[in-house]
Amino acid sequence: MGLFKSSDKTAGRLDTDRLPRHIAIIMDGNGRWAKKRGLPRTAGHAVGAETFRKVATHCKELGVEYLTVYAFSTENWKRPKDEVDAIMGILETYLHEAIETMERDRVKMKFFGDVSVLSPALRELIAETERISDTFDGVQVNMCVNYGGRSEIIRAAECWARDREAGDTGELTEEKFERYLYSAGIPDPDLIIRPSGEYRLSNFLMWQSAYSEFYFTDVLWPDFNERELDRAIIEYQRRDRRYGMIR
Repeated sequence: MGLFKSSDKTAGRLDTDRLPRHIAIIMDGNGRWAKKRGLPRTAGHAVGAETFRKVATHCKELGVEYLTVYAFSTENWKRPKDEVDAIMGILETYLHEAIETMERDRVKMKFFGDVSVLSPALRELIAETERISDTFDGVQVNMCVNYGGRSEIIRAAECWARDREAGDTGELTEEKFERYLYSAGIPDPDLIIRPSGEYRLSNFLMWQSAYSEFYFTDVLWPDFNERELDRAIIEYQRRDRRYGMIR
């Protein structure tokens, strides 16, 4: 059995032979983190971006196959323009850096959401990032940008309806419907983590989370680190996943 000792002495041991294949994270708490320190909310987003780098690297080192993060929701456009602009600027900077290091890190990146409304420069970076990473077979990071779970389901239904009109007369099944989701071909998340003390999905992976395990923590996202991720995985490994069956 592969055991990885968590840096938190009270958390126990992480079994690397029983890792979740797919971890999803709602990266929440940047604004509150900044407010507690008398800083602008944009400062929290900048620190949160560094937290994402650390957590993604740790997932890769552990051997997690998929990491999906909620970077910007369809509802986040309602925030002040300077905050939205700062988030987009941070994303653009991150993608520039990711492109430079992709060959070394072998990280595959995909984007969930309607990116058509983003700036031309950002859309070009996203397209280049996906094109370069298509040749890699390492950990896959799915970044949800302008993403909403409900809008994803509506989009999938519309795509299926168009195919139906075009002559696809086959029965609509869950398996067929999933082919129209942004996450097509990717296993559903085994573990969904939400830091910041909130206890809701906030329109994140509504379809895919049907049988996910949830882990909530009061730690704000900028303070989330490798130890906190270990703690979440160890808690996940203590659970008995039954998928509606009796054992």
